[in-house]
Amino acid sequence: SVKLTHGHYLTGLLEQHERVTAEYVWIDGTGVNLRSKSRTFPSAIKKLSDLPDWNYDGSSTEQATTENSEVIMKPVAFFPDPFRG
Repeated sequence: SVKLTHGHYLTGLLEQHERVTAEYVWIDGTGVNLRSKSRTFPSAIKKLSDLPDWNYDGSSTEQATTENSEVIMKPVAFFPDPFRG
């Protein structure tokens, strides 16, 4: 039989203690590839304005030059984790 290798992550064995992880996802400069960054928050996200803007180095994603590489992400939607609610 095949064991579910990630099952213990979905059964509540890893207590979150009210913390949540938000995954910021965007399309990179190629227009094809997806990129993402994760961030942990102390409590549940209730509305879009609970998510702050966040930055990343756009030169590594073909979205900026190395001289001016900081790109700011502004969240436009959020969705609950389908596995943990």
